[in-house]
Amino acid sequence: MLSVILVVLVVVVDQATKAWAVHALAYRSISVIGDTVEFRLGRNTGSAFSLFQGFTPLLALLAVAVAFVLARAARRSDDLLTVVALSLVLGGSLGNLADRLFRAPGFLHGAVVDFIRLGWWPTFNVADSAITVGALLLAVFGWRAPRRSEDTAPSR
Repeated sequence: MLSVILVVLVVVVDQATKAWAVHALAYRSISVIGDTVEFRLGRNTGSAFSLFQGFTPLLALLAVAVAFVLARAARRSDDLLTVVALSLVLGGSLGNLADRLFRAPGFLHGAVVDFIRLGWWPTFNVADSAITVGALLLAVFGWRAPRRSEDTAPSR
C-alpha cells in the first residue's frame, strides 16, 4: 500500500506543478535566487539531459517497460527502503510518461515539461527529482548486505 501511495503522490505533485508551470511560466521566468535558481518553462522531447531528441515514441515505450519492471520489483520487495526507492523512481517515470502520452504535439510524441533551473544544471521537474532521489537511494543502500530471516539463518 505504501508503494501505491508514494507513486500516486509523486504523479499528482508532478502533474500539478507542471500544470502550474505551463500556466504561470508561459511568458516569463521567476527568479528565486538570482540567476542560480529559477522557474523557467522548458519542454524536452528527449531523455535525461535532453539526450535522444526525436526519439519520443521509443522513449515512451521504454518507459512503459521500465514502469512494469519497477512495479513488479516494488511489489515483491519486503525491504521498506527498497520499496520507497522503487516507488519514487516509478512515480517519476509515470509522471514523465504522462507528458509523453498526453501533451502536445500528441500521443507518444509529447514533450516533457521541465521548469526548475539550478545554475548550470539542465532544467528538470518534480518527476526527475523523484527518479534521482530513488535511484540514489537504491545506489547508496543497495550495497548493504541482504537481511537474513530466521528461516534462512544457518543453525549452529
